[in-house]
Amino acid sequence: MASPRSRDLSRQIVVISAFCFMIVGDMVGIGAFGGTPIQDAVGGAFDPDASYLTPTTTAFSIWSLIYLGLLGYTVWQALPSQRASERQRVVGWWIALTMVLNGAWLVTVQFAGVWATVVVLALLLAALCAAYVKIVRTREPHDGILPALLYDGATGLHLGWATLATVANLGAALTATGPESWAGAAALAGTLVVVAVVVIALALTAWSRWSIAPALAIGWGLGWLSVARLGGDLPSTPIGIAALVGAILVILVPMGMRVLRQFRPVD
Repeated sequence: MASPRSRDLSRQIVVISAFCFMIVGDMVGIGAFGGTPIQDAVGGAFDPDASYLTPTTTAFSIWSLIYLGLLGYTVWQALPSQRASERQRVVGWWIALTMVLNGAWLVTVQFAGVWATVVVLALLLAALCAAYVKIVRTREPHDGILPALLYDGATGLHLGWATLATVANLGAALTATGPESWAGAAALAGTLVVVAVVVIALALTAWSRWSIAPALAIGWGLGWLSVARLGGDLPSTPIGIAALVGAILVILVPMGMRVLRQFRPVD
């Protein structure tokens, strides 16, 4: 049976390996090794103007921030001081799994059908939910700014964006494979989905004691979804307005609650 020290070292190595796999998967996914760029893959299903629930290409720049946060976490957790951390033991394996599934989704885009990407992204979202639950439950009042950024920040942004990406991915799959008769109900269905995303986002941030990272990622995506639907080649005023209002609510409500908590009188 492996010793705790050996298991801790294995965890650190697995996290590093998972991050490297994710980056390689990203390179494959964007077509750096001769593949097809994501927006052109699977028949253009992920193009912003192919589905009512896909935001503009600019929205996907958030991946740079998510990857930077995950890089910071990967380096930090590899330090000798973090090897025997009880919190790392609880959370580290889950964060590694999210990075592996992230890279797997990007590879799936290149080599499988659109519904396969939905399955992988759903697994990623489930893993992120599990990881974030453990992050919140192991949070301590005296945690400093670095753990907050590298636990809540990196995985929170990842979770928030994956939440919206799952909706966009499902919308792209339905648009690419569904019958043309569904087009007449797309605006109404899309608006209802946006409302559901906003409710989920607010519930998530309230449960996590008003952590703002997931809300920022979801709000960012909704904002660019609004831009795509109000000014793109696939316009939908109801979805665009719902996404704009949702973006404002998702970002301002948790920020406002955090401010109120700072001024709440102590009993």
